[in-house]
Amino acid sequence: MLNGVFVCDLAQLPPGGARGFTVQTSRGTLDLIVLRWQGRVLAYENRCPHTGVNLDWVPGQFMDAPGRHLQCATHGALFRPEDGRCVAGPCAGDALRALPVQVENGAVWLPEMDG
Repeated sequence: MLNGVFVCDLAQLPPGGARGFTVQTSRGTLDLIVLRWQGRVLAYENRCPHTGVNLDWVPGQFMDAPGRHLQCATHGALFRPEDGRCVAGPCAGDALRALPVQVENGAVWLPEMDG
């Protein structure tokens, strides 16, 4: 992809699952959560809106036990995978920062962002 940053191969994302990746962009290092959810590939900045810490409770683990929500390891906040909105915890009503991704030829790309 022109003007984009390679994130991962699509095959690295299990359906209904999330993985963490760190990429280098023109604006610096970015920690991502990338997931396949209901037939879509979505990405969020791996940063809790409440405390600013990464969400993973162990490296690369983001989903709660039932596999229905992304969960912050620090305080247990739950986020809807489809839009990153916090539905439980101290940041209820806030949301993870969504990032645009594109799937091209079996690879997931993060377009370079202007400004």
